[in-house]
Amino acid sequence: MTTKIPPKIALLIASLLVGRRLAHPQSTPKQLSPILDCQLQSPEVVEYRLREYLMARVPRLPAPTTADHWSAEAERIRKHLLRDIVYHGWPQEWITAPPKFEDLGLIRSGEGYQMRKLRYEVVPGFYSAAILYEPTTLHGKVPAILNVNGHEYSMGKAVEYEQKICINFAKRGIIALSLEWLECGELFDPRNKQDDRHWVAGYLDLVGTSAIGLFYLEMRRGLDYLYENPKVDRDRIGMTGLSGGGWQTITLSSLDTRVRVAVPVAGFASLVSQIERKSDSGDIEQSPADFYVDVDNAHLTAMMAPRPTLLIFDAQDDCCYRAPLVKPYVFDQVRPFFSLYGHADDFQWYENTDPGTHNYQLDNRLRAYRFFSEHFHLPLITSEIPSDAAIKTYDELVVGLPKDNLTALELAKQFARGIKREPVPSSGVEMREWAAVERQKLKNVVRYRDADVKHPWALANTKEKGVETRSYCFEMNNGLSATGVWVKAIASPETAPVTLVLNDDGKCNAAAVVSDRVNRGEQVLAMDLLFTGDSAPEREKPAHLRQYMVQAVAMIGDRALGLQAAQLIAAARWLRQTTGIGALRLDCTGIRSETFGLIAAALEPSLFSRVEIHRGMRSFGYLLASPVLEIGAPDLFCLDLYKELDLDRIIVLAEPTLVTQRDSLE
Repeated sequence: MTTKIPPKIALLIASLLVGRRLAHPQSTPKQLSPILDCQLQSPEVVEYRLREYLMARVPRLPAPTTADHWSAEAERIRKHLLRDIVYHGWPQEWITAPPKFEDLGLIRSGEGYQMRKLRYEVVPGFYSAAILYEPTTLHGKVPAILNVNGHEYSMGKAVEYEQKICINFAKRGIIALSLEWLECGELFDPRNKQDDRHWVAGYLDLVGTSAIGLFYLEMRRGLDYLYENPKVDRDRIGMTGLSGGGWQTITLSSLDTRVRVAVPVAGFASLVSQIERKSDSGDIEQSPADFYVDVDNAHLTAMMAPRPTLLIFDAQDDCCYRAPLVKPYVFDQVRPFFSLYGHADDFQWYENTDPGTHNYQLDNRLRAYRFFSEHFHLPLITSEIPSDAAIKTYDELVVGLPKDNLTALELAKQFARGIKREPVPSSGVEMREWAAVERQKLKNVVRYRDADVKHPWALANTKEKGVETRSYCFEMNNGLSATGVWVKAIASPETAPVTLVLNDDGKCNAAAVVSDRVNRGEQVLAMDLLFTGDSAPEREKPAHLRQYMVQAVAMIGDRALGLQAAQLIAAARWLRQTTGIGALRLDCTGIRSETFGLIAAALEPSLFSRVEIHRGMRSFGYLLASPVLEIGAPDLFCLDLYKELDLDRIIVLAEPTLVTQRDSLE
């Protein structure tokens, strides 16, 4: 039986429904997009704030006192950097393993030297290649030089200048070992894009094994080989390299005193220089997590004292580290440390002007020959033996690596499979105690430090078509900033529920979500946290500057995730205080925003009543399985993150917050 509604009652119901619609006018994504897309701070401003933040944390080189004091301090720094940073997470048996080199064939030259193809184990399952140049005739123990390459992606150890310098060393009675470098030459993995090659090591950080450890072990094995070679005079071992090879030279030589003479070429600078100029930033191994908390590259250079060291830089370097710009920090302020030992003349500087660009060509090689021969007590080398006709092709110098040779990603997956975590207690006192311990662990991993909104800069507003907005730049008390747009239907009450909205691609891509929530009667604050949207140091893709800046934050001991969580918590507190609304809601789209949001909710479980996630992931293991390139989500490649916690445990820490995951990527 159908009940007929009287006309007067039907008219009353219709009028009430219309009135309800008028109370909450329908916004549209098209209406909100221009407002959300409006740039509230420029990438240049964000970059400047970040550089100021970093510069304030650069460790300063102490004034020299006595040779004994500096020797003791240098040894303390070595032990700390190796134990706590470089070898963080690496199995001790791998670190102390003896060198394992295979001789895969001799190449005779008939010109007073010969070459040997060597394959060696960096860590179990991960092999590299090297070419040993040695004099045909040896009389007793002779000097040896470890020659390391920079980012010679295609040619690797076969690059022309590397062959020439090694041939000349061998013809002068010096053993020269030329190493392949990660992701270069034979170690090139075609699955990695060129600009992302070294950054694949970030997967190691994620699983709790310091990325720099792989780079360090790869070059240290070469030093181990020379040191154990019965033909080598252990008191006359040197090291040299260009660009990334220059960084390798100063790093290994400063941390391992078996290197007695060093000539780094155009390969490093003080953090001051790295922060001042984009051109002087480096790859992941040159800015490793926590490495520069207490030391700068100026410290490493000073740690060479009193061992002979020649710094070669180029006047108009077209890559990085221009001589006049880096000299005040890595040479001028370091000279007094060599003077403490009475060896001021053993610390030398050379500025190349021919050609003056990024190079290890003849002029720079002549300086290296002379310096090594002088300090190895050999007849002074003042010229180069022509060797153009002796240069081998890439194929002629191929050593051959195992077909199943591990990559950095595969090595990280191997470590990930070994991660073991205790089960989460079900309830009661044990659960509360577990949560307290795990929450502190999370704080430690992301280096969380509380932040507050110092001032919410109200930059713009709109009030039309039934919707009002206010645009903010949130200045934080740590010197960094975030942006946000508050949106509400004009007719909605001041007590309407409040939702914060995050999107990996920035608030400019959140119009649909914001419009939907406003139409449901909610107030919304769409935010761009640090390194997203308006709060990123660049908006173009691929975002190389963002990637470096995230790593730079880590190298001085902070973490992007900690800064982002602190901004979100600070903004939420401000919003709660401003609106008087107790429990807020959080809507996150994307794996980065998901992680920011869940960490914030776990650190302050009473802050959000519910968290809704779209297109997120179920586990940090997704970053390895997909795999996600670091350049696309650099903040997530946080040292120890996946080793210590996973998203399921972070969600438990957020209780009683209700977490909903929709449209997960896995």
